[in-house]
Amino acid sequence: MAIRVIICSDSHGRSDGLEYLKKTYPDADYFIHCGDIELPKYMLGGFAAVQGNNDFYNEFPQQLVLEIGMHRILVVHGHRDLFWRSFDALCGKASALGCDIVCFGHTHIYHDSVEDGIRMLNPGSIWHNRDGSPASYMIMTLDGENIDVQKMTYEPKKTNRG
Repeated sequence: MAIRVIICSDSHGRSDGLEYLKKTYPDADYFIHCGDIELPKYMLGGFAAVQGNNDFYNEFPQQLVLEIGMHRILVVHGHRDLFWRSFDALCGKASALGCDIVCFGHTHIYHDSVEDGIRMLNPGSIWHNRDGSPASYMIMTLDGENIDVQKMTYEPKKTNRG
């Protein structure tokens, strides 16, 4: 049976995108936030989340390893592991932990590739992407060994911050 995972990152103090995801995908099996949340943990109901470089509540771990279906998923923000756009450190960390998928954020740019046999996934920012593309998140469907990923766009509500 397929497992549906909603992945987002870099919401930067905005809860509207997180509320949208929970309302739009009530039957999702998992919700993952890759950091730079800037909200207290109690406002994240149901999201597995890691700390980003702008999260000062210290309520979230630096990394998580989730076992979902046949996969081990490393979740990090990425600010400590992305050097000159190289995935070497992230791949090394994932390999050492026996993970075949890495979910990360920080860059505010959507990314989906396979590096050294590890699926590298960045949903972009659900608030503001830095490459000029619309705010985004991803839907990952795990069906046995298969990993299917869809890029989704989100239009944040207009506020004086967005």
